Amino acid sequence: MKIAVLKISGKAIDGFINSSSWKESLIEIKKFYDGIVIVHGAGNDISQWSKALGHEVKFKNGQRVTSKEVMDVVAAVQSGLLNSKIVSRLNSVGHEAVGLSGFDRRTFVAKVVDKEMGFVGVPKQVGSIEWIHNLLREDVIPVFSSICSDKNGNLINVNADIFTEVLSTAIVAESVFFMSDVNGVILRGKIQRKVSDQEILDGIINGEITEGMIPKLNSCIELLNKGIKKIWIGSVLESRTFTNLYDNSSGTWIIQSS
Repeated sequence: MKIAVLKISGKAIDGFINSSSWKESLIEIKKFYDGIVIVHGAGNDISQWSKALGHEVKFKNGQRVTSKEVMDVVAAVQSGLLNSKIVSRLNSVGHEAVGLSGFDRRTFVAKVVDKEMGFVGVPKQVGSIEWIHNLLREDVIPVFSSICSDKNGNLINVNADIFTEVLSTAIVAESVFFMSDVNGVILRGKIQRKVSDQEILDGIINGEITEGMIPKLNSCIELLNKGIKKIWIGSVLESRTFTNLYDNSSGTWIIQSS
């Protein structure tokens, strides 16, 4: 089974829900893949709700510092509001979609790695993923919020790019598409049609790659290292994205250094 994982950034969710371009993107993916899994973030919405409730909005290395109070906001907005909106929209246009989170069926468990970050962790697969494959065989689109839980059942905020990496590896996805509000990876002052893992590392060191792009592109490198060779970042998926790859393709393809 050829599986594509589509990760929608928090900044791109409104466009995904409210515009018609995402319909074409899914149609294009279905031409080339047997199953689609969606993972989404909720960045801007979480920040807006946190501010409205009087909680501090703070980031460290592109990830949200998450107190217990902010974790409640993350869960309500990401797993509740936005996940419901995406699934409802997909179902309304004829897809069969189901809303899920990283803690469902105890497939993934997260571990806090930096106490200064609060309830923020990195997930690990601990259970079977066969149930996800079964959904895909039934032509159902699983829509994952990246929130997980730790071994004690505490909700843990997991960066959606990092969760995408772990999930994609677990289900042996063939390709991973990071749909964002940016048109691709900018290096040397312009969008690159392809960038290597070494160019990414150099860009982080010299300050060209900053903030939320750091965990996203680090996840891309990990995906390459784990055998997933088709990784793309951009804002619009078109037929030429799949057929031309590096030649006149929109967005940026992430490749390994030769």
